[in-house]
Amino acid sequence: MIGTVIGAVAIVALTAFFPQNRAGFLLSLALWGGLCSLIATLLRNFGAYAAALAGFTAAIIAGDELGAVGGVNGQAFTLAIDRVSEIWIGIVCAGIVLAGTEFGGARRRLARHLAELAGDIAARFTSTLQQGRPEHLAQAVRRELIRKVIATDSVIDEVKGESATLRYHSPVLQQAIHAMFAVLAAWRTVDARLQRASGWSGAREALDVLRAIPTELRQALEANEPSPWLSDPARIRGLCRAAIHALAEMPSRTITLRLLADQTTAVIAGFSQILDGLALLAGDIAQEHSSDHGLKLHVADWLPPLVNAGRTFVTIVAVQIFWIWTEWPNGAFAITFAAITVILLSPRADESYFAAIKFAAGATIAALCAAIALFAALPPMNSFVGFAIVLGLFLVPAGAMIAQPWNTVVFVAMVANFIPMIGPANQMSYNTIQFYNTALAIVAGCAAGALSFRLIPPISPQLRSQRLLALSLRDLRRLAVDPGRRQGPWEGRLYSRIVTLPDGAEPRQRAVLVTSLTVGGSMIALQQTAPQLGFAGEFEAALKYFSSGNCSAMMTQLEAAERRLARNDDPAAMRARGQLLAMRDALCDHRAYFETGAQD
Repeated sequence: MIGTVIGAVAIVALTAFFPQNRAGFLLSLALWGGLCSLIATLLRNFGAYAAALAGFTAAIIAGDELGAVGGVNGQAFTLAIDRVSEIWIGIVCAGIVLAGTEFGGARRRLARHLAELAGDIAARFTSTLQQGRPEHLAQAVRRELIRKVIATDSVIDEVKGESATLRYHSPVLQQAIHAMFAVLAAWRTVDARLQRASGWSGAREALDVLRAIPTELRQALEANEPSPWLSDPARIRGLCRAAIHALAEMPSRTITLRLLADQTTAVIAGFSQILDGLALLAGDIAQEHSSDHGLKLHVADWLPPLVNAGRTFVTIVAVQIFWIWTEWPNGAFAITFAAITVILLSPRADESYFAAIKFAAGATIAALCAAIALFAALPPMNSFVGFAIVLGLFLVPAGAMIAQPWNTVVFVAMVANFIPMIGPANQMSYNTIQFYNTALAIVAGCAAGALSFRLIPPISPQLRSQRLLALSLRDLRRLAVDPGRRQGPWEGRLYSRIVTLPDGAEPRQRAVLVTSLTVGGSMIALQQTAPQLGFAGEFEAALKYFSSGNCSAMMTQLEAAERRLARNDDPAAMRARGQLLAMRDALCDHRAYFETGAQD
């Protein structure tokens, strides 16, 4: 509803700015389409569709306004009111039907999904501590879990759509997803340290850490079942806080023991945030962090949105030129459906071209079905009931097929284009020439949108993945040279890049970004403690080498900082030594990336 209003206001404003200037009006319409395509790519799920609606609502009203001759007819405001009223009436009617037939299961599905993920991660992490050495398949398991956590984002948007309360407190749910990434990063640090621990010392220290966790919580973590997380998340959250306190007070005999205890603390702190989300889903809205309701948009990479915006602009302009050159009476309709296709499907990235082909195919099938309905089935019908039956014979089966995973885009195009081709009215018109012109304009516009994805293809998954890794490394290096840089924006951008990684990205690329969470978090913590503990000089030198990509020199400086801290028996010094050790392990595991941005 909001997207429709924004598009209507935009086209009325453009008409007012260019009342006697067709070229200016058409160019500004293409620019508006490009802007909406850019925003639709930056946002996700419902927000992205609202931006797309703002773009093609303006195109639909402009098509009605331009008519066959291409000059604005002064009816922009009336057409905008009509369009908004039609859409809002349709949304309200659909909402009433949905409210009476769909009682919402997204909340339960999300709670179950979060509990299953948390239980799986917890069981595997505690298994690592029990064995005192890395599991054979732990690395592959973590990378698969990263992919599953990324997939949770769309379910959160479904939950926000079902409940105004959950939408208001949605930052708690987003923090739960970020906490899962932090848990996976801490688990990787523990795994990497145990790989390097000598003899049985690492195994003994891992068991010491595990025994420090309260028995009831340890049993819940080892169970690998969602029931403990779902039945009473508030109680489990209290056990997590007790475990965090116990691990913080645990004596530190060695650096490895301190590192394992601190990383286990980070894991349990992450589980506590996940439990905040589960408690919210269970109906407990008295969350500690639920007051943060501001919209925070972290752009992972500006290049794909800019490419989509440029493609949309070029496509709309090209169809406009074709319309003016050929003097096609229904060319304005082709502009509308070219804009709809390219704006709607641009956020699909790698799937855009094939989705656009299917969309054009669905429009073609809709044209054939509309011709049968309009010239064979509807003329004998003299009542509204008969009219509804004819439409229902097409719309109900096609609408049912949308819910199937098989060629959903084809059926979406069939349903969406069937009614515009029929053009239902109180006094039906069965003009053959008019129908074929309208149908041809719709199919041609969809085909032009599909062609645009072939001529200006999306950024390849390989290039997008490489850019996301390079941008994350750039942010890490900036974080190293600027101690005053805030942690929140840096973490937010890194989380957005993890989520934005394409499905075709290599598992190792996801693992590298999760490892970057450890490196960046250690940098921030050590920058704050280095002056008090007396190793600021060595650590600042190490960060300067890191910012220039010289990991060998950085490792030397980190070792020098560790030797200086070895003279200090203070618990804070032991904790800092553990963080230095975690950074060194991460740099060793992904040295090629942190030096040059390349993968090993």
